[in-house]
Amino acid sequence: MAIRIFITGGTFDKEYNELSGQLFFKDTHLHDLLSMGRSKVPVEIRTLMMIDSLEMNDHDRELIAHQCNQCEENQIVITHGTDTMGETARVLAEKVKGKTIILTGAMIPIKFGSSDGLFNLGSALAFAQTLLAGVYVAMNGRYFTWDNVRKNKQTGMFEEMI
Repeated sequence: MAIRIFITGGTFDKEYNELSGQLFFKDTHLHDLLSMGRSKVPVEIRTLMMIDSLEMNDHDRELIAHQCNQCEENQIVITHGTDTMGETARVLAEKVKGKTIILTGAMIPIKFGSSDGLFNLGSALAFAQTLLAGVYVAMNGRYFTWDNVRKNKQTGMFEEMI
């Protein structure tokens, strides 16, 4: 069975306006990334929203959980902004059972060319195929359980809390 990929936005899919210097959303870059990474993993892709995770609210998280519960796939990757990834992971752990869910993102937009997003996406796809049912965050080549991860804003890395 394919891996379901849900797109929610975040730095992963941001574009850069060279005139204003602002970051914004246009379209997802996921198809290009899968092609660039030469992925042969069967996937089903659905865009749920294109927002910065700092703008994500309870309703948005409920929608993500609902979509995870409703999809037929048991292996799910969610592209998500890094600032509130842990909050969404907590909601998913409470509301979705029996599926392997991996949240991943990027610290640098894909369009910048030197993004960590391609590596994180590849890691997330691999972890989705190998980890037991549960909710995880995949960043920096590592996976973390939903209840033992935080973004270190000084280093820009994800780490265990304990």
